[in-house]
Amino acid sequence: MRLYNTLGRKIQDLHPIKPGEIGVYACGPTVYWFAHVGNLRTYVFVDVLRRALARSGLKVKLVMNVTDVGHLSSDADEGEDKMLIAMRREGKTAYDIARFYEEAFVKDLGRLNILPADAMPRATDHIEGQIDMIKRLEKNGFTYQTADGIYFDTSKLPEYGMLSGQKAEDKKAGARVEMGEKKNPTDFALWKISPSTSSGHKREMEWESPWGKGFPGWHIECSAMSKQYLGAPFDIHTGGIDHVPVHHENEIAQTQGAEGVLEANVWMHGEFLTVDGGKMSKSLGNLFTLDDLMSRGYDPLAFRYFCFGAHYRTKLNFTWEALTAAQNALNRLREIVRGWDTPGNVGCADHENAFLAAIEDDLNTPEALAAMWKMIEDASLPTSARSRTVLFMDQVFGLKLGEFIGKPVEVPEDVKMLVQAREAARKAKDWKESDRLRDEIATRGFTVEDGLHGPVIKKA
Repeated sequence: MRLYNTLGRKIQDLHPIKPGEIGVYACGPTVYWFAHVGNLRTYVFVDVLRRALARSGLKVKLVMNVTDVGHLSSDADEGEDKMLIAMRREGKTAYDIARFYEEAFVKDLGRLNILPADAMPRATDHIEGQIDMIKRLEKNGFTYQTADGIYFDTSKLPEYGMLSGQKAEDKKAGARVEMGEKKNPTDFALWKISPSTSSGHKREMEWESPWGKGFPGWHIECSAMSKQYLGAPFDIHTGGIDHVPVHHENEIAQTQGAEGVLEANVWMHGEFLTVDGGKMSKSLGNLFTLDDLMSRGYDPLAFRYFCFGAHYRTKLNFTWEALTAAQNALNRLREIVRGWDTPGNVGCADHENAFLAAIEDDLNTPEALAAMWKMIEDASLPTSARSRTVLFMDQVFGLKLGEFIGKPVEVPEDVKMLVQAREAARKAKDWKESDRLRDEIATRGFTVEDGLHGPVIKKA
């Protein structure tokens, strides 16, 4: 399999550290609010990667962290912890908020048929490991202390900036951060000391440490937990493109400083989801959740299908029209396979090879989708062979097509009679009666579409 490595910015052949096995770390949710569809696009990409690796015969171990502490409202180590903001908003404890939104996130993954991670460690359950890594950084001379915490000194690491390709001095020239006691604009917090209670910012989540009572910086959890669960280095680290310039850059620095090695050999990043061609944000009112999509009648798997329409490294523009097109395509796919025979012993080798060529070329899902539809429309092949090949492809796509193959919709007799009556009304050009009968069919849980070869009845 050939994958694009952000570290080096090139396509390269994958060479697992342990033959036959592969470790993948996915930057998980910050659980202070619901995941939006832009976040979820990244996890669909990670799921396709995980499924493609498994399909190629590798034993995959996927670790996804849960950030339930330490994520300040600014990447520059400024502002409040997002959990404190949520506490004020909802009047709940920090732990109640974290668990509620973690459960909501896991529910969304299930709706999208994203396979569960092998481990989902929480930052709050791994404080000791994070403190131990900071101690090693301190011992190796990469830290300094200020009044508000322990910071990583990026000037001590000449390679800092290797992921983004931007040198530290260039970052400094363009930086707009409050320096405070920082030595360099690119330095970042490893441990933040809790403010005094007199300041009015009492924290629920804080721990004793060699540097005072406080809480970890955002970046240290991923370096510490990826090492604990996957070792250092491990094979593949994934995340959104927004993680490149700060979070993942700082992860690499921490692991280099503490362990003397790269954190991961391959870094993969999913591009942004835009909305109507522009930025997605809460202030613009276009920050949609999966519940928002479902409340409008969309199947979550229609969003999954929609994500396959663009390569994970290219921007994808979300519109309701585009999502409707994805829903219609998914519905059509389901209806087609309903009429097929059950899978046979032999598939369609040429079509399967075309699909694999696309997927193994850095997860080219648009090309893989095209290969699937070409196979579906190849009437020269028996449907039993096409059924087998669709299931082969769906190991990666994860659209649950096996639930529909060879299972035509059972239409009650009264609905069939209504459809026949509607056809008679249409032939008589009695459009009012035709519309009335269509609405009556809908009340019974079915829809009827007018195809080239007569009406097509579908379950609503």
